[in-house]
Amino acid sequence: MARAIVYSEIGTPDVLHLVEIPDPVAGPGQVVVRIDAAGVNPLDAKLRRGARPGAPITEPRRVGFDGAGVVESLGDGVSEFAVGDRVAIGNTVGTYATHLAVSVKNLDLLPDAVTAAEGAALSIPVGTAYQCLRSLNVGEGDVLLVHAGSGAVGQAAIQFAASWGATVIATGSPARHEQLRALGAIPVAYGEGLADRVRAAAPQGITVALDCIGTEEAIETSLDLVVDRDRIATIVRGPDAASFGIRAFSGGSPEPLTAQELAWRAEAVGVAIGLIASGDFQIELGPELPLAEAAKAHELVEAHAARGKITLVP
Repeated sequence: MARAIVYSEIGTPDVLHLVEIPDPVAGPGQVVVRIDAAGVNPLDAKLRRGARPGAPITEPRRVGFDGAGVVESLGDGVSEFAVGDRVAIGNTVGTYATHLAVSVKNLDLLPDAVTAAEGAALSIPVGTAYQCLRSLNVGEGDVLLVHAGSGAVGQAAIQFAASWGATVIATGSPARHEQLRALGAIPVAYGEGLADRVRAAAPQGITVALDCIGTEEAIETSLDLVVDRDRIATIVRGPDAASFGIRAFSGGSPEPLTAQELAWRAEAVGVAIGLIASGDFQIELGPELPLAEAAKAHELVEAHAARGKITLVP
């Protein structure tokens, strides 16, 4: 039988359990994927502990939205993929598992130059970064301020924006500044006097800001430096973004993403795969843990105790 991580109550990481499940069967327009790596995202932990609202739990709830693996069987009507294809999975519930039935619309081919761990690190963080920058119309001549540039979303945003001709200023701890420079950003440290340090780094002014951390410092600095509030966005402070007059994309926002924004998030995966394969995009990989240690993975995520994307391996 296949195995999967589930939980039956909201709570600490200890509510996560590895259980046997029936082997998945591909329905029409689906394939069954043998999971080689599952990406662990902060959203997974927020849902598990109830920090992000969800429907009442009436049966064991599956975990994980991102993954990568190999196609093992095809459902009726599938011609886009073949048995043996390596694929990245996005926007599909239950990737913390050994096997999963996935709609073909949520798959991208994964070339040999891209590892399973890299493929499992794309959909939520890279899709979020790409969509936010497209929604904010970031491009040539912009000066973008990214709060929490060393996080997975921040790193992707830096690389996309720099490749599109923007100058990028990214906040982060001094220990992460070398990494931020390598990705194409001008780093500045968090803490008192942040706005002045950003001004010194970008005397031409900031035209657009993306908040990936949600602190008061990040919001206040963005409001201080960016004239057009429609070009300030947060992915964390969704519930109260409107009170600041800024935009929110997910992050608990009551406003759902538009069809175009969802399309950009899906498009981002294929774009990133191509860039990784050509050596023009980096994914910082963190700890690789066995699937059975999903609780430990969540502990690391919630404690911000690991650099890079954590992946689970069946």
